[in-house]
Amino acid sequence: MNRKELFGWGLGALVVAALAVLPLWLQSDYVLSLLISVLMYSVLATAWALFSGPTRYVSLATVAFFGLGAYTTAVLSESLPWPAVLGVALVLGAVLALLVGLATLRLSGVYFVIFSFGLAELTKQLVTWWEVNITKEIGRYVFVEITQQHIYWQLLALLALVLGLRALINRTRLGLALRVIGEDETVAVHVGINTTRAKVLLFALSAVFMTVTGAVMAPRWTYIDPSIAFAPVISFQTLIMALLGGAGALFGPLLGAVPLVLLFEYLSAHFPNHFSILLGLVFMVIVYLVPRGLASLVQRRRSTR
Repeated sequence: MNRKELFGWGLGALVVAALAVLPLWLQSDYVLSLLISVLMYSVLATAWALFSGPTRYVSLATVAFFGLGAYTTAVLSESLPWPAVLGVALVLGAVLALLVGLATLRLSGVYFVIFSFGLAELTKQLVTWWEVNITKEIGRYVFVEITQQHIYWQLLALLALVLGLRALINRTRLGLALRVIGEDETVAVHVGINTTRAKVLLFALSAVFMTVTGAVMAPRWTYIDPSIAFAPVISFQTLIMALLGGAGALFGPLLGAVPLVLLFEYLSAHFPNHFSILLGLVFMVIVYLVPRGLASLVQRRRSTR
């Protein structure tokens, strides 16, 4: 590592430490709740970009893994200690991602988009069927001795981990292979890159962070059912945030997550009956005005100076 990289890692550690002590100074539960939402979508958007950023595969399966993690907490939280619950969620997310990845990552373009959306809906329907036919009830109460501060700290740790992992992967041969796949997958195959293995590995890593995020967030709601845990809006908002910030840049998803969480909070509070329409309009504006994300605009300004 050169001095510039060491400085970057050190600065990142200081920022994380500063954010870690922030809840101790907050006097407002609403502000803490808002920060939790920002961290949740920051983790989801960064995890989404971990796979979709370099490969340019647009996935709408975020909520499939998020909901799986939430239900893992709902089912196991009363019988297992908290670290074990998170461990089970991690394993389930990895297994599902590996199975799905091996079966479908040969698809590309619009076919992969459609399949990923269908995966989220299929997972929701399977959980609903299980609840109705096996447990004979829909919905579960989540009673875990986890405070809002604990949720905040765990999400902050996940964000630091996924950012660090993405930075490390970008410096490896795997990162280079993924960027070649994103530019032209046919060329990647011809130069000897095992495209299936690379894509499946990153898809699984991305899914693990999404699943654990869902598990961490479940105690915040106290009660969950399939419509809450597998709400499609989670996938769409994650996609919009990553695109706004710039999925190809390390901190791009953060640039999109922070302002859009605040915007969506305002819209859902003041225009609850028109939120879906406004969400669609926001997506159209982003695609039209900032197709490469805010990070690309920042880079352009630096290059023109």
